[in-house]
Amino acid sequence: MKAIRNFFEKTKPHVQKGAKYHWLHSTHDAVFTLFFVQKNTSKSGTHIHDFIDLKRTMGIVVLALVPALLFGMYNVGYQHFGALGELGTAGLMDMFLFGLLKVLPIIIVSYGVGLGIEFIFAQFRGHEVNEGFLVSGLLIPMVMPVNTPLWMIAIAVAFAVIFGKEVFGGTGMNIWNPALIARAFLFFAYPGQMSGDSVWISASGVDKMVDGFTGATPMALAAAGHTDALNTWHAFVGLIPGSIGETSTIAILIGALVLIVTGIGSWRIMLSTVLGGLFMGILLNIFAGDNTYMALPFYDHLIIGGFAFGAVFMATDPVSGSQTVKGKWIYGFLIGVLAILIRVVNPAYPEGVMLAILLMNTFAPLIDHYVVESNIKRRLKRAKATI
Repeated sequence: MKAIRNFFEKTKPHVQKGAKYHWLHSTHDAVFTLFFVQKNTSKSGTHIHDFIDLKRTMGIVVLALVPALLFGMYNVGYQHFGALGELGTAGLMDMFLFGLLKVLPIIIVSYGVGLGIEFIFAQFRGHEVNEGFLVSGLLIPMVMPVNTPLWMIAIAVAFAVIFGKEVFGGTGMNIWNPALIARAFLFFAYPGQMSGDSVWISASGVDKMVDGFTGATPMALAAAGHTDALNTWHAFVGLIPGSIGETSTIAILIGALVLIVTGIGSWRIMLSTVLGGLFMGILLNIFAGDNTYMALPFYDHLIIGGFAFGAVFMATDPVSGSQTVKGKWIYGFLIGVLAILIRVVNPAYPEGVMLAILLMNTFAPLIDHYVVESNIKRRLKRAKATI
């Protein structure tokens, strides 16, 4: 590591302003900070220093995503061999390696396109390259169907980075979650490639699915009135068709534990989102009548689709989410309510979590505004009462 540091220290003067390779300054700095901490962390004024910087924060989130990602790779292979009717002969490593080879190119394209655009914007502005895309670059593949073409991934990533992030000023300034912007863009721009039974199952080598196998997600089955086809335990474990990283509630809960213990993710938002989902699920059960989707057990709503993944990794985004303590409870609860309401009442949008989070991203500043105003008014009344 000392040799690497010496290399960067030796080449640093050549990328400073006015030097021959000044246009590589942001790139040089980004690669250096990937391995080392800068000697100077502040240049003027008084600053509070903490060992948790943006790089370490993003690293912990990536670590929390690993269990869901690894299980997602296994599930891609599991669904593939299930479609072939070869689950009895395919081993665990066969399934995982098949999923790895299908998912890895998507991740490479996501990081390649996203980081490339980030570097270009940083060089153009003369700013440092922020680490924010380390998480977004992994979140985007995990919320996509496995059969999404790589060119569509590239377009979605470019759209999310440019119009969902950089136009607002870059990392820390975006209004909406960039990963959800990418998913929403593909959902509305290419609905044919983002819906249906075939997009969730890797069709490589599958000429004809075995009898009794369906690539439909549990939400698609429920919307069609086949709620009896849902296996709650399989859904909880994650052995169901769905987006790459969203199927296993167990793996997502492991990630949630990492975020909560390290203090990176807001447990208030996670819990309030679950409470909002439970509230709306119970309410729909009460007034279900002959509607089979409304009669779907309320607890099943928490483990199908992207609800758990959204509650843990999307809603808790510290940039686009609510910032105040009371605001986090309101923000999360409304996400849970709207997510279940949208997916049940409007079957045109089966994944209500995506739209619910993007909608509440929009209203998060307004929620915080009224929470702060309420606190100010309460304190003013208290101050007047003591005079």
